[in-house]
Amino acid sequence: MLDAIARTLRFDESERSHLFDLARSANLSPVRRARTSTSGSVRPGLRFALEAMRDVVAFVQNSRLDVVAMSDLARALYSDVVETGGDQPNFARFAFLHQDLSRRLYPDWEGAADISVAMLRTAAGRHPDDRGLRDLIGELATLSPEFRQKWAAHEVRLHTHGVKTFHHHAVGDVRLHFENLTPGLDSEHSLLVYAAEPGSTDAESLQLLASWAATRAADGARATGVSDEMRASRPAGVDRDVP
Repeated sequence: MLDAIARTLRFDESERSHLFDLARSANLSPVRRARTSTSGSVRPGLRFALEAMRDVVAFVQNSRLDVVAMSDLARALYSDVVETGGDQPNFARFAFLHQDLSRRLYPDWEGAADISVAMLRTAAGRHPDDRGLRDLIGELATLSPEFRQKWAAHEVRLHTHGVKTFHHHAVGDVRLHFENLTPGLDSEHSLLVYAAEPGSTDAESLQLLASWAATRAADGARATGVSDEMRASRPAGVDRDVP
């Protein structure tokens, strides 16, 4: 019956999937629905694999768009997301609540924001009792009129593949092809990999970004080393410089 409805209304794949998610959630008991809430961790093997990915932007997000794990190059590209996210960076929260930075990172901010909202709408259909998801949607609806407007459109979307342009403050514009490699993970996490066309100026920009991140990390390590050395040289019981 649902298949017939989807064909009659000419639903695309995202809309059809959302319809079945809503029906499935309606038939689950509250206990079973609660068990489907998203996790904030990934398998150690996947984390090791991300750390070994040196030449691509790769990250794992859950259905709430929380950042779960990242490659070094992903941390560099999304440095503003990480730095503004506190203990739990979130792509949707960054897009709507840090627009001074997100509009710089996403030249097509409207498109990026639409995708975030549509993906949260899809997640809400799968997990109507996910308290963390409800809290996030409530927070964004309270604090962002742009989110409220887009949420009212009731769009759903699957984020599978495509091309995105970013503007990183250190290297400028970079155009990347992305693939969602979710198969092999559980159904509530997505592994996304962004890569530049070999030999292109975008590939050069990624190399520059990697160099920028390495220099930044080295500077941070040196600063930490100096701080540790200063602390070690202080007399016992002195926690700070005394005039």
